[in-house]
Formats: sequence, C-alpha cells, structure tokens
Amino acid sequence: YPDAIRHWEQKGHYFYFPTSETILEVKVVNDQVIRFRYAADGFFQRDFSYAVSPDLQESLVSLGAFDDGEHVGIITQKVKCLVRKSNLAVTLTDQQGQVILDDEAGFHWQHYRWKGGKIVYASKKIQEGEGFYGLGDKPCELQLRGKRFENYGADAYAYGAETDPLYKNIPFYYGLHHGKAYVVFFDITFRTLFDFGAEREDVASFWARGGEMNYYFIYGPQLKQVAEEYANLTGRPELPPMWALGYHQCRWSYFPDSRVKEVAMEFRKRGIPCDVMYLDIDYMEGFRCFTFSREHFPDPKSLTRELADEGFKTVVIIDPGIKVDPDYPVYQDGLRQDVFCRRQDGAF
Repeated sequence: YPDAIRHWEQKGHYFYFPTSETILEVKVVNDQVIRFRYAADGFFQRDFSYAVSPDLQESLVSLGAFDDGEHVGIITQKVKCLVRKSNLAVTLTDQQGQVILDDEAGFHWQHYRWKGGKIVYASKKIQEGEGFYGLGDKPCELQLRGKRFENYGADAYAYGAETDPLYKNIPFYYGLHHGKAYVVFFDITFRTLFDFGAEREDVASFWARGGEMNYYFIYGPQLKQVAEEYANLTGRPELPPMWALGYHQCRWSYFPDSRVKEVAMEFRKRGIPCDVMYLDIDYMEGFRCFTFSREHFPDPKSLTRELADEGFKTVVIIDPGIKVDPDYPVYQDGLRQDVFCRRQDGAF
C-alpha cells in the first residue's frame, strides 16, 4: 500500500500514525474519551480549542497497545481502537468486540476552491437500527437519521419546521444502537455540515469548510454517562442562582416601559410564577447597544427597581453587532481600538 503507516509511536497518551501525506494523532483522554486529529498535508495547525476545558483532567485506568499486522490497536478499560495500517481507517468497539463506530471512507479532504484552504471530511458506517440526536437548534424530530444539517449561526426570524441553520449550533451528536451510546464532538469553529444517511442511507458523515479534522469520540455505554463525559471535557457550569431556574418571560419585543410593567403585573395578578423579564432590541436608542431609548425607556433605573420590588430580575439583550454611526461613542471607541472583526479585504 503506497500510503501504509510507515511507523507508529506512543508518547504518554498520544499515538502517532504517519503515512506519506497524512498524520493521524490519537489522544486517549480517559477510558471513554479518545481524540482524533488529522494533518492532511503532514503539518498540524495550532492546537487550540475554545470548547475544551483548561481544567480537563486526564484519568486513565488502563492503557495498552498492540500490532496485529493489519491494524495497530489501542485498548482502554472501556473501548478498543483499531487503526488500519493501509488507510488510517478507525474502528471503535467495546471490550467484547461490538462495533460502536466504524469508518466508511474515514478521513479525506479536497481543496476549497471558493475560499482557499481545505474541506475536511469524515464518514462513518451507520449501524443497524442506529439513531442520531443533537446538533443544537434543529426544528424537526429528535431523531435525525435520514437528514442533513448545516451548523452556521443564522438569525432566522420567524423560522418554521425544517428551517436550517438556526441560532444555536453545536457540532456534537449522539449515536445510539444496540443499547449502546456514544458521542462525536467535532471540535471546530468553521462552518460544518452533518449528513445522517440523507445522501447514502448507510453512511453518516461530517465535514467543515476549512480548519482541521479534529473530533472526540466519547463512549457510554449509557446516554447519561456520555453526557457526563462531554460535560467533563468542555467544563461544568457554576451552580446557577435559584431565580435563573424559574420561568423567564422573553419575546420580541415589549415597549415602552409601561408595557413591560403591564405584562409583569399581569403575571402577578394571575398568580403565574415568573422570575425574569427580558427587554429586546426596542429598549435601545435606535438599536445602539449599551443605550436606552429616551422616548420609550426614559428612566431605566426606576423600571428595574419597580420590577425588582415585584420579584422580577431584568435581563436586557445585547447584540453582537455595533451600529455604524460616527456619532456613537461605542462605535468610535471600537474604531479607535481596532477591535471590530473584518473580512480579509479589510471591510467590516
């Protein structure tokens, strides 16, 4: 095989499998979590993640490796990872040999002709009776099999069933078959796509228009165990205050301030529990972040105090975009400090 593994080596919990063009790096985080990272042209990008907790603790109970001639194998207390020497295809099984996740074509890539760089792909065989769940905001059935989705943050106002993409996009999905659960977490910030048997009914695939093929496999076998390991990987939130667990009244949009107070008082009159009132973009002065409308919200301190007296917390929306207005101090300050995101041609 022209692209057969030339050699492999272990350094700590890392395993390296180089071919003539591609390098596969396998990191064993613990007995249930394994990371797969590919360098398409033999060079890895900077190893950085916004998602993985800096406090992540590796906790292996056992770790072994073997070479059977056709595969190189890694064994933990929970899973076995087989890397085929001829093409770096990966098969993951439980300790009894039941296949959990199995490469179809494995990792592959092509040049991104439109914007440069690479489109990186991974494809997996769909197991008998397998179901898929996750990805964030998807207005469809919980079962995602037979569908294709795009993960790319979109302000999809008045969306309907099957609208895609939407606001919240998480490149993470559960797979469940034969009573065993796992997760694939594609740790990347580029636009991603996931196909769960839409194009080919027996193949699930995920890819990104740029970046690096870098994903985590998390094994349960129970769904709850998978979720716990994912939380351990990405970091656990602080315990929220009690009021944050109550009912939040949030919609677009209540104004003026008298309307906000009217809605709040109706909750109290009707005996409906409510802990939080939200103000959407109409509280702003001309949709400028960090401002209050002089006409509709002339005294925000009094408004929030009155709501607090009735047991309401007040949350105001802040948009990620700053209005282009040369007389707007926030815009002026952003220009002065050069903190705005720009396209490659220098435009905002």
